Amino acid sequence: MAKHSQSLAPLFRIDKRSQMSMQEQIRRRVIEAIYAEVFPPGKRLPSSRKLASELGVSRNTVFLAYQQLIAEGHIEARERSGLYVPEAAQARRLVAPSQPNKTRAPALSGAIARRLPKQTGGSPGFQCPPDWQKFRYPFIEGRYDRSLFPIAEWREASRLALAASEVDQWSLDNGEVDDPALVEEIRTKLLPRRGIAARPDELLITVGEQQALFLAIQLLVNKASRVAVEEPGLPELRALLAMRDAELVHQPVDDKGILVDSRLEGCELVCVSASRQRPTGVTLSQDRRKALLDMAEDRDFLVLEDDFECEMNYLGSAVPALRSLDGGERVVYVASLSKVLAPGVRLGYMVAAPEIIAEARRLRDLTTRRPSPNNQRAAAFFLSLGHYDAMMRRLTRVCAERLIALRDALNHYRPLSIAVAPVEGGTSYWVRGPEGMDAQAVIRAAEARGILIEPADHWFAEAPKAQTMFRLGVTSLAAPAIRKGIAELSMAMRALAEAGSDDYPSFHVLAGSELHDRLAGATLLYKTVYGDPCTIELHADGRMTGQAGYAGEDRDAGRWWVDGDQWVRQWRNWAFGEVLGFSVAIEGDLLLWLDQAGHVVDQAVLASASSAA
Repeated sequence: MAKHSQSLAPLFRIDKRSQMSMQEQIRRRVIEAIYAEVFPPGKRLPSSRKLASELGVSRNTVFLAYQQLIAEGHIEARERSGLYVPEAAQARRLVAPSQPNKTRAPALSGAIARRLPKQTGGSPGFQCPPDWQKFRYPFIEGRYDRSLFPIAEWREASRLALAASEVDQWSLDNGEVDDPALVEEIRTKLLPRRGIAARPDELLITVGEQQALFLAIQLLVNKASRVAVEEPGLPELRALLAMRDAELVHQPVDDKGILVDSRLEGCELVCVSASRQRPTGVTLSQDRRKALLDMAEDRDFLVLEDDFECEMNYLGSAVPALRSLDGGERVVYVASLSKVLAPGVRLGYMVAAPEIIAEARRLRDLTTRRPSPNNQRAAAFFLSLGHYDAMMRRLTRVCAERLIALRDALNHYRPLSIAVAPVEGGTSYWVRGPEGMDAQAVIRAAEARGILIEPADHWFAEAPKAQTMFRLGVTSLAAPAIRKGIAELSMAMRALAEAGSDDYPSFHVLAGSELHDRLAGATLLYKTVYGDPCTIELHADGRMTGQAGYAGEDRDAGRWWVDGDQWVRQWRNWAFGEVLGFSVAIEGDLLLWLDQAGHVVDQAVLASASSAA
């Protein structure tokens, strides 16, 4: 009987802190040793007793790992002899790869270059660093947050999908056919929330939303097509259209969504993210929705609707999808399940006329075929058991908390007159600084402080337009960390401003009794960072009242006083209830709040003022 003189522990590298079971770790280490020929064909393996003793684990754990390896054919049991690597394993040896050429012949490089479509280059989009989780404040939209994923519920759905009766259904080679259970769940539960009614032949399951966009563009766009896209807009969409060599119309987006005007004349397809525009987050207004659909009917073009974050309207009322207003024929609708579940699940869907769906199904079958059937069935159970609804309630609560925290922090700490687009919900803010701000310099300064933010350049067809903009996401940060991160970002931006302080004008700063007399009885009018009007009344007795919003729905009260040359204020709830002091200058009818370096923090219209009584 062969003896093992060396310890086996270094070879098997068992990590007792790993989430992988001991049994599975042992199984994998044995397979690795076989293919590396540490255990060559004909080699006897150590007994379960010896290996368990060496590794400090239960003998039963090793025994079960060995039994699984026998069942899989990796090892074999020989009566009264032990366990061996079968001689047949010799046939499974990997052929050593050929050595790569140190230099490539110019002819080969040229031949490859000539055959690659240059259109796929386009904008690569934002490449999130692989170590993004190491940053203290990763303000990156769409990153997976494990704390929000319903692990137990998805595990239950997956377990049900793996029942023998279920496997017998979804494991059949049904070619192009999607899981009928998932189709029915989407058709009867998700689409009605968007106001959409669809038959099974109007629905296609895809490998994420991106595949749905790819299929639609492959079918509907060619070299002769004139296509309108949002500016700023999704860079991956522009790249897909570039592959078809389409003529692109970069249609501007404002606070009401994509502009609907004469520039859309002659288009065959208009691509919009109406519910939550990517990247600004604004919602297409009702007037423009009607105008777009009327124009589509009158000018005979189709609309590709990317219903990004369609269920994340928690700061306002949900707006029906364009397809629900269209009657169904002129809008091709795409949406995602993976955005809500987890990016790795990769499930999306397309809703369109039956003729389009039939062609999209055939095209899908030529590439990836249908999405993973077991994932489809697990998603169907996840929906049918009510887990999706429960998860959406939790997501909207948490994301609302985080987005409001971001909004309030930006409004409180905002340097350099930062502004954000008005949004009804979602998971990010599109941030716009003053003219002349170098967003790239801000991003670099932020990174040095452990803050990761997304640049805006790749969202534009012409990058110079984005020099003052960047995007802040909340999916990877809890609410308390959001405030701390924005405070750090504010300090980074102020440090940049101080480095260029020569560009800032000097102001006559009010002091002492003059400061008190000018402010007592004053009414200040200004706008919040997110565009809502705000009125502050400074009463002569030191009381302070404020109301914000177009209906004055957000109200607070506090106190103010003068301390030397500073105006000091404290709200009950606004500005986190902090005691804050500012220097004050008045230029015409503008009241300017200055920081210690003399830079303008904010400004308001001085509507009225009276002398102290």
